[in-house]
Amino acid sequence: MGKNTETAKPQGELKRKLGLGAALAVAVGTTVGSGIFSSLSDVANKSGSATILILAFVIGGLIMIPQNLLYAELASAYPEDGGQYIWLKEAGWRPVAFLNGWLAFWATDPCTCSVMSLAIANYLAFFIPGMNSQLIINIVAIAIILIFTTLHYRSVEAGARFQAFITSLKMLPFFILIGVGLFFIKGELLTAAPMAGAATGAAALLAGIAATTWSYDGAIGACYMTGEVKDPHKTMPKVMIYCIIIVILLYAGLSTIAAGLIPIDELAASTAPIALAFSKIPMVGAAAGVVTALLAILVITGSMSGATMYQPRLEYAMAKDGLWYHRFAEVHPKFNTPSFALIAQAGYAIILVCVSGINDLLGYFTFICLVKNMLVFCTLFVHHKKATYQPGWRCPAWKVMTVIAILANGILLVSTFMSSSAASTIASVVALATGLPAYYFFEHKNKKRAQGQ
Repeated sequence: MGKNTETAKPQGELKRKLGLGAALAVAVGTTVGSGIFSSLSDVANKSGSATILILAFVIGGLIMIPQNLLYAELASAYPEDGGQYIWLKEAGWRPVAFLNGWLAFWATDPCTCSVMSLAIANYLAFFIPGMNSQLIINIVAIAIILIFTTLHYRSVEAGARFQAFITSLKMLPFFILIGVGLFFIKGELLTAAPMAGAATGAAALLAGIAATTWSYDGAIGACYMTGEVKDPHKTMPKVMIYCIIIVILLYAGLSTIAAGLIPIDELAASTAPIALAFSKIPMVGAAAGVVTALLAILVITGSMSGATMYQPRLEYAMAKDGLWYHRFAEVHPKFNTPSFALIAQAGYAIILVCVSGINDLLGYFTFICLVKNMLVFCTLFVHHKKATYQPGWRCPAWKVMTVIAILANGILLVSTFMSSSAASTIASVVALATGLPAYYFFEHKNKKRAQGQ
């Protein structure tokens, strides 16, 4: 699909205005989020040694390559907004597709905006005297939600330009840390013996790899905007492949520098591993706290902008199919953005900011998110049997890649259930108890509308 597709689209639909750079900025910007600030310590604790730590990040990234390649194929086969929802629906799993969107809106997407806006506000408090009350932090968080919603409401091009700018800006300090840190790393730390009492060998490596999983998750965000990407058959595969390469190089570099600057036991015990790494570099050390706070603001701002931009496209796609409130399908006649969906997301996120403790509930739905991922990969076997399935790009050895992606998510799924079986069970019951009645409600409305015509 090229330039002709863009001009052929009617005014009531979103238009193809995003190029490779903008789509890649969304993918990288949402992948490299605040998680890296804590995951370094978690992976170090699970790995037990510098060598295993670095290997865990490298192998953890390599394991994600099949997943990204499969996303690339699906995005090129169905060049529409909606991501996982579209892929599940096109596989004939309409109820599952609805549940995916139902949970995304009520349990994860707007919640993500509220969590990140609060995180930015808390880091801003590091620099602004007097921002020490929860009320002020909440007000600032609400203002941040409104600013990003306005940006992405008024122009997809302006939003894309900002996303490209903030993603480039937030990556720069990481690469500076890697470049400068290379001159100060200590070889003896990289080859030091494992921590006392830590697991070793394959057990440590598997635990470390599992702990990297969420650090690599996020590239799929760009797939939710495939319907607005120029020449998606060629662009989306490049986005998925370039994204994982960039992130693997970044995380491999960060883990190497951190392990070469900080003894593994200190790194494992640290609550601020990035700040600790900066503190070990001469001349930067004294300002490590300031540098890290600024970096955190940049990183989370990039993720916040990307999430605000792509998440409402899911509800937009569902509303077009009659599986969501019809107003979510509205496209602004001047700005060509999913106007009501953006406003609804902001409104719900603001409510969540004001509800104390709501963010603790997010952990309950980790299990559900992993189930959704596994189901999406399972649809590959369904899609490939369809005579109408014509992806613009095909994943090499797709059967092998699909099995690897399913197994990788399955291991994490079992691990998540074993560590929080009660939360996983509660989330599953809530999802089915609320989602299935809602699905039949919308389908009943669709049947009545069809009969009325």
